[in-house]
Amino acid sequence: MHQGRDMTPDSPDSPPRSRLSLAAVRDITIVATLVVLGLYAGARFLIPLTMALLVNVLIIALADRVRALTRAPVWLANIAGVTVVLAGLFMIMYVLGSQATQFARSINTYENQFDTAVNRITGLVGNDVTSFIRDNLVSIDMSYVARLLLGSATSLLNQFFLISLYVAFLMAERLAFRKKIQLAAGNPRLGADLAAVLDAISYSLQRYVGVKTFISLITATISYTVFRALGLEYAETWAVLTFALNFIPSIGSIIAVVFPAMIALVQFESIGPFLVIVLGCGTLQFLIGNFLDPAMLGRSLNMSTFLVILALTFWTTIWGLIGAFLSVPLTVCILIIFSHIPALRPVAILMSLDGRLGEDNTRRSTLAE
Repeated sequence: MHQGRDMTPDSPDSPPRSRLSLAAVRDITIVATLVVLGLYAGARFLIPLTMALLVNVLIIALADRVRALTRAPVWLANIAGVTVVLAGLFMIMYVLGSQATQFARSINTYENQFDTAVNRITGLVGNDVTSFIRDNLVSIDMSYVARLLLGSATSLLNQFFLISLYVAFLMAERLAFRKKIQLAAGNPRLGADLAAVLDAISYSLQRYVGVKTFISLITATISYTVFRALGLEYAETWAVLTFALNFIPSIGSIIAVVFPAMIALVQFESIGPFLVIVLGCGTLQFLIGNFLDPAMLGRSLNMSTFLVILALTFWTTIWGLIGAFLSVPLTVCILIIFSHIPALRPVAILMSLDGRLGEDNTRRSTLAE
């Protein structure tokens, strides 16, 4: 009697699952490699565009807040948001760009005085630590560090017009873009899924950029008050850098304290201002980074701590210092997109903090169908 074929996973007639898995891994690896190469090669075009998108998100968040508080018309709220955000961005770039050349010229003076200044802390930290500082920090090319930190700011000042132009067109097409997405989707379900992805990305980015801007502004204002009270040179530059560096996860707040502390060590004959900046501003950064920041952001980003460090390393390698600033927002976008694609949802779960991606993402999406 003829027996029917057993369609078990081990049967020769069953689908070659292992081969399909290997093919999927191969395709994903090829696509990921091409994407990374494209990001690296297209940095000059993509960085201003990405900055414009984030600025646009911040403008929308501010405009929506203005509408909620004042009941102003949409066009008036948008104008207010554009004016405030672009004016603030221009002031940041102007301060960094205008003082960059002056600081770079005087950095050699600081280098020559740094060895003498290190001797002042010998009695405080001991000869071994002093020898380590002298052997490692004095040998650092401070001119290169200054160009690395301030060069990107100067470059952004030159690209400010381009970013503003991008923002103007993005704001002009804000209302029409959602309708175009629905028409381009082809069917209502796919259009709804695309709209859900965009809404999730917009909400997460608005919350992150808004909260980080507010927290960084508080930190920079308090730090600037301390710098001015001490009479620290380039106080405006260090305050602006404190504001900007707080957007870099983990290491940004440390760098924001180290550089003004080193300048205070060289500028002043006593060690008092150095200790005020290290202990005072360092404590402020610690309290804000470990208490205020998590309390205001909460678990809305839902990103693994290891992923934050990995994203910081990856985007810094691809896009340099600007990539460090953009590492968290870009990774948030990737996580949200992966969570809406069934085939990539396991990757999103691994990228998340607790494995839960939110109730709005539990249903299967048609993005990959």
